[in-house]
Amino acid sequence: MSFVPGQPVTAVVQRIEIQKLCQGENLILGFSIGGGIDQDPGQNPFSEDKSDKGIYVTRITPGGPAEVAGLRIGDKIMQVNGWDMTMVTHDQARKKLTKKREDVVRLLITRKSLEEAVKHSKGSHPRQ
Repeated sequence: MSFVPGQPVTAVVQRIEIQKLCQGENLILGFSIGGGIDQDPGQNPFSEDKSDKGIYVTRITPGGPAEVAGLRIGDKIMQVNGWDMTMVTHDQARKKLTKKREDVVRLLITRKSLEEAVKHSKGSHPRQ
């Protein structure tokens, strides 16, 4: 997915719903994020053109809520509970994900394999 600032983003997305795990006072999602508009996109190993300042999944806890829900390392988070995540700082993204009053986090994500599957399906089926 290429991203041009100020232009609409076209992406193949998947919905993922994560039920937070309660551990004492904490609600656990079981994943870590990287990226944000305040971060250096050149350091993002998941950005193809090294200019993407999106929020990406950088770590998944084995057996944790995120892994059970189907989240994968390298997934780009487009929305969290309806909030746009394409132009947020790292801290804003973290706060949206860890709100105390929310037991469930609903994500819209995109991943390279989703986009490739759509590209292949468009190319292999001629239009009628």
